Amino acid sequence: MNTLIRPARIKDAPAIARVIAFGFGEDMLRQYCGENGLAIMEDLASMEVSQYSYHNALMAEVDGQVVGAIVGYDGGQLQQLRRPTLDYIYQQAGFMPQIQEETEAGEFYLDSLAVFPTHQHQGIGKALILALCDKAFSEGHQRVGLLVDMENPHAESLYSSLGFQHINPKTLFNHQLWHMQKTAY
Repeated sequence: MNTLIRPARIKDAPAIARVIAFGFGEDMLRQYCGENGLAIMEDLASMEVSQYSYHNALMAEVDGQVVGAIVGYDGGQLQQLRRPTLDYIYQQAGFMPQIQEETEAGEFYLDSLAVFPTHQHQGIGKALILALCDKAFSEGHQRVGLLVDMENPHAESLYSSLGFQHINPKTLFNHQLWHMQKTAY
């Protein structure tokens, strides 16, 4: 199995949307974007500026097929990226989701990560995380942060094994999450 991690391209928007939807889960996607969540995510992924823009994504391919993706960005740009995201959701779904601050300046934020079920437990998620950390650190960021559901010990264990440490608990979409960070090598 040859896994390729590469920067996303605009034509990857449908795959990015599927990965984000898979990572969010159906209920959370509906809460965030309404009934047309997948179509809205695809549009957001094809935008030049949004939280989920292809500019912020890395793709994992196995034998030429996209099997996962990771989305991350400078936490100091959260508001700049979130405004067009929320405005577009409002235009399409007719409501403005209320979302707490999930990151901040001084942190490169791992927003979304998913590997499709057919390719899980093969090291692809780990490769995506390490590639995103390498990208962040090579751009001069000193910390990479993420949120992980406290009810997902498997993911928490993976992040810990890659050097992420607990910072503090947070609540987002009524979920109890750990804020974890990894510092530059």
